Amino acid sequence: MTKSGRILLVEDDERIRASTRLALEEEGYDVDEATSGEDALDRFAERRSDVVLLDLMLPGIDGLECCRRLRHLSTVPIIMVTARTDTGDVVAGLEAGADDYVTKPFVVTELTARVAAALRRARASGERSSLVLGDVEVRPDEGVVLRHGQDVHCTRTEFRLLCELGAHAGKVLSREQLLDQVWGYDYFGDGRLVDVHIRRLRTKVEDDPANPRHILTVRGMGYKLAL
Repeated sequence: MTKSGRILLVEDDERIRASTRLALEEEGYDVDEATSGEDALDRFAERRSDVVLLDLMLPGIDGLECCRRLRHLSTVPIIMVTARTDTGDVVAGLEAGADDYVTKPFVVTELTARVAAALRRARASGERSSLVLGDVEVRPDEGVVLRHGQDVHCTRTEFRLLCELGAHAGKVLSREQLLDQVWGYDYFGDGRLVDVHIRRLRTKVEDDPANPRHILTVRGMGYKLAL
């Protein structure tokens, strides 16, 4: 019996790909495989996935470029899988559009927890009331962000982050609270996830992202939304 989730697993190492596929299938997921960035893009075009597990180091189109192209096509949750722990590499992946990341060697339970959380985020409904930030309007029921009446492209994670801040407008939310409420976990979380997504949101809803008026940093505490 499946969990009604289709995972696109992009990994060029045959042993890692096989063991990861087995672990995901044991959890009830359907798994499609790709061994390169080009292969991943072709397979995603043929049959859309609910979550993409994307290795950073790939032959041909690397993981970062593949992530950018997938993000241009879809808001599908993307979990980057990397052997690199350097902050710059992780941030680059998140800036490319990844929603989350895990590092190799990973624990299977951690990976499946992240996949389950990504699916919950994608399927969850937002708060019911609309939100207006200057010339930006957020419509949670419709999953839409408008600026000057025009659609603003946000990933599902960016949208949930904006809705979570909006639901607590004027209140400071710590990175840990945002990880728990938006990503669906706290133990596995990393504050860089929040910081990078906040920066991406600011480029989409602020007139001057370097001097934000609405999505504010409260030093040493977290972030808050000012209406």
